[in-house]
Amino acid sequence: MDQRRKRLKFRLWHRGIREMDLVLGGFADAELAALNDSDLGEVEAWLDVPDQQMFAWVNGAETAPAEVDTALFRKLRTYHADGAKD
Repeated sequence: MDQRRKRLKFRLWHRGIREMDLVLGGFADAELAALNDSDLGEVEAWLDVPDQQMFAWVNGAETAPAEVDTALFRKLRTYHADGAKD
């Protein structure tokens, strides 16, 4: 794994609130290696969103804005929903 991915994975596992650590860190474990540079940039932008806001978007409590509601973000939501069923 290259340095960018390693750094990103660490940051996704250390968000601040445990719920987001689990959602984003688990997603990173499953998907980070396969993401292209554009996708990595999008994931890096997720880190600028406050935890509570991101969690509300991911779990569907609030609708994510159009610029966030991308195919990759929907993949994250699906990952979270599937994990929540286990």
